Amino acid sequence: MPRFCANLSMLFTEYPLLERPRAAAEAGFDAVEILFPYDENAAALGTALARAKLPLALINCPPPNYADPDGPRGFAAVPGEAARFQQAFRRSLRYAGALGAEFVHIMAGVAEGAAAQACFIDNLRWAAAQAPKQKLTIEPINAGDMPGYFLNDFDLALEVLDAVDAPNLLLQFDAYHAAQITGDVTGTWERVKHRVAHVQVGGVPDRHEPAGGDFDYPAFFARLDAEGYRGWVSGEYRPAVRTEDGLDWIR
Repeated sequence: MPRFCANLSMLFTEYPLLERPRAAAEAGFDAVEILFPYDENAAALGTALARAKLPLALINCPPPNYADPDGPRGFAAVPGEAARFQQAFRRSLRYAGALGAEFVHIMAGVAEGAAAQACFIDNLRWAAAQAPKQKLTIEPINAGDMPGYFLNDFDLALEVLDAVDAPNLLLQFDAYHAAQITGDVTGTWERVKHRVAHVQVGGVPDRHEPAGGDFDYPAFFARLDAEGYRGWVSGEYRPAVRTEDGLDWIR
C-alpha cells in the first residue's frame, strides 16, 4: 500500500487543528498536510506535529485572506500582483521552514490568457530560484470547484513545468480533479506521472471518501505500488461521516 497522508484542513475537523495531528496518527496515517496553517502559531503547530510523530508533507502558498470564500485563489498567475505573490511566498517559506514541510504548493489564482501564463512562469522561476532546496508544486484544479482558476488543465501544467525548467518545481496530482478535468484519471496519470511528486485523492464524483464511487481507488493504489511510486498519497476530501468512521480506504 502507498504511504498515506491526511489533509488536516479537510479531515478530522471534529477536533481543533492542534489536536488533528494526534488524531491522524492514531488513525494510522503516516503524514499530514495542512493547506493553510497561517492562523496557528508555527511553534505550537510544530509541537503538535512532533508529539504525533508525523511529518508535514505539504502546505499551500495562498494570500493571507484565502479563507474568505470570495477572496483570491493565489496571485502567481495574476498580472500586476507579483509583489503580493512574493510576500505570500516568503510567508509560506517561513512556515515551511519552521514546520519542516516537504512541499509548498503554489496557487496560480484566477486569471486567463497569454499574459497570465507568462506571469505564472516568471513568478515560478523567481520562487524556484529563491528557495532552491524547497520542493514546490503546481496543481491543476477543476473549474467547477474553483471557477476561473488559471491552472485548470494538465497539458498546461506540463507546458509551464517545461518552461520554468527548475528541478525543485514538480507536479501535484489530485485524482479527483483529474476526474473532473479529463474524465480519465488513469489515462491522465499515465501522461503526467513522470512529473508527479505528490498525489491527492478524493471520491469521484462527490469528493467524499476515496472508496466506491466512479473510480477504482484500490486498483489505482495497486498501480502506484507496482510502478514504484514512493511519494505521499493524501486524502483531500470532505468526509461523508465522522472522519475515523470512513477510513477503510487506507487499510
